[in-house]
Amino acid sequence: MQKGNIGVTTENIFPVIKKFLYSDHEIFLRELVSNAVDATQKLRTLATAGETSVDDKELKVSVSVDEQAGTLTVTDNGIGMTADEIERYINQIAFSGVSDFMEKYKDKAEAIIGHFGLGFYSAFMVAKRVDILTKSYRPDSQAVKWSCDGSPEYTLEDIDKTERGTSIVLHIDDDSKDFLKKERIEQLLNKYCKFMPVPVIFGKKTTWKDGKQVETDEDNVINSTEPLWTKAPTTLKDEDYKSFYRTLFPMNDEPLFWIHLNVDFPFHLTGILYFPPIKNNIDLQRNKIQLYSNQVYVTDKVDGIVPEFLTLLHGVIDSPDIPLNVSRSYLQADANVKKISGYITRKVADRLNSLFKENRKEYESKWADLKIFVNYGNLSDNDFYEKAKDFTLLTDVDHKNFTLDEYRTLIKENQTDKEDTLVYLYATDTEAQYSYIQAARDKGYSVLLADGELDLPMISMLEQKLEKSRFVRVDSNTADKLILKDNSSQQELPTEKQELINEAFQTQLPQIDRVQINVVSQPMGSTARPAQITTDEYMRRMKEMSRYQQGMNFYAQLPDSYNLVLNTDHPLIQAILKTTETGTADSLKPVTAEIKGIQAKLDALRQERNKKKPEDVTQNEKDEIQNAEKALAGEQEKRRGIISESSKQNPAIHQIIDLALLQNGMLKGAALDAFVKRSVDMIK
Repeated sequence: MQKGNIGVTTENIFPVIKKFLYSDHEIFLRELVSNAVDATQKLRTLATAGETSVDDKELKVSVSVDEQAGTLTVTDNGIGMTADEIERYINQIAFSGVSDFMEKYKDKAEAIIGHFGLGFYSAFMVAKRVDILTKSYRPDSQAVKWSCDGSPEYTLEDIDKTERGTSIVLHIDDDSKDFLKKERIEQLLNKYCKFMPVPVIFGKKTTWKDGKQVETDEDNVINSTEPLWTKAPTTLKDEDYKSFYRTLFPMNDEPLFWIHLNVDFPFHLTGILYFPPIKNNIDLQRNKIQLYSNQVYVTDKVDGIVPEFLTLLHGVIDSPDIPLNVSRSYLQADANVKKISGYITRKVADRLNSLFKENRKEYESKWADLKIFVNYGNLSDNDFYEKAKDFTLLTDVDHKNFTLDEYRTLIKENQTDKEDTLVYLYATDTEAQYSYIQAARDKGYSVLLADGELDLPMISMLEQKLEKSRFVRVDSNTADKLILKDNSSQQELPTEKQELINEAFQTQLPQIDRVQINVVSQPMGSTARPAQITTDEYMRRMKEMSRYQQGMNFYAQLPDSYNLVLNTDHPLIQAILKTTETGTADSLKPVTAEIKGIQAKLDALRQERNKKKPEDVTQNEKDEIQNAEKALAGEQEKRRGIISESSKQNPAIHQIIDLALLQNGMLKGAALDAFVKRSVDMIK
């Protein structure tokens, strides 16, 4: 028996493995099975070269657990090893100082194993002793057994073993006994080894007999050695792709369509990407692309391999050219990764474009499910947008679809404002904004529907991309003011009358938490409604964008901003104005005169102050201005009080306010109850 020390350059590697890889310890099984598969593949290569003979059908890997003995064994009938090869591949672990190593990778446990060729040694994460029993394929080679207990010391001795290949026997440590459970091992084999290129056997298949599960004589092969992505697309039918999707994602809805990737130059890449139905909630759709390296599962975290928006797709990517570390779960971006990313983006864009051109009707039928994906791509990848702008669709409130160019042509004549800017009108809720949509349509305008998760960021992007274009929500103003044209001027009330009617309504507005409502008045025609609530476009847009962009939380904290727009052409508003004028005339006359006098004095004082440098203004002059401002504020408050007292007695004012609030879902609780009672009283 030969004894010796493993060739670690400086210090004991085993504490490093235990400490740094413990959080990722389940990957030991993938590493050992992957090594076993590699051993069979090497033998297959030698057979192809005529250096040995082997029947492909005989090649296999077996995994077994013996809970009573406390062992887990991975066996292959591949190339095997001689004593010299054990010395070369197992006993020599070369890397510079452990202290440097630990410092460099202290925050990157997942980056340790493969980078240093330590795949086999990951076994020591869960084992207190590891035995290797192996016999080389070479004629007359001597079988050997290598054994190590987790220290640098090992033993190597000759053994009797007739079959070529290798068995790795792990004597599972006390703190890792869960790896002796058949259910746990089967779960890991299904996760990591489901598509390895040689059969991976885990025990025997079972059947239900006499009221219990019993083993059969048939091997339980847990993997498919020729997964769908390794086959030529010309040999496959739609049902093959759908069946494979169900294998990958048994709980998902049927995919819309798919792309079969197959490229040999300038890199190797195969795979199948499926387009799932995506309605809302982007985050639930992520991490459904499984990454493989030569049919060995690596990860479902493909950030860095595909652009962010493509992580919404589901499926499989397999490439030996993606740089992986030992754990095969940490990807290091390099030129190949960038090429692969660009290739996949082009393939996806080409597939969507061909579907749009070849069968637009089918494409439109799937647009509701595709829109969030395409918009995500447009928003996050400019190269994708340049390709996708031809098959990106806009949908109107009648659910008709248009390309960007088609819609521009449709609205150009009627929806160009006096600044020669094309105005795109849109609604986010056809029920809540029904009256606004109808008012816009009555003027011959088209209204888009933007009720998707990414529609609002997409609108902001299109305003930057499309020449002389802006998007306006249909409830952001009255129909007459949505698209201002040269001939849109109407006779407005004199300023004093506007101020009076605005104040009459402003003083009667209810207090609503985190809501600010300003009253404005304008002529809208006698047939338009007496009042309606519009949303301040700028503030609403800023608050919406704060949901998507960091650094905009300030806007999210601001109250919602609305305008109550009074139609001064409507008979009801004219009647309320007349009643308010009559009811407040005597009381307001002296107050108005006082306000005018104080305002004139204040204007004169400010004019004198502005002629001087700030340091030359006397304290007396400052006090005079301050006293005048206080006096003005006091008289204005008197004015508001008089108008408020008069308006409080006018049920028509309250009814019009409540109707406008009700239309926008803003009338609730006690205010809604008061509205109902008042309505009943008014129709008695």
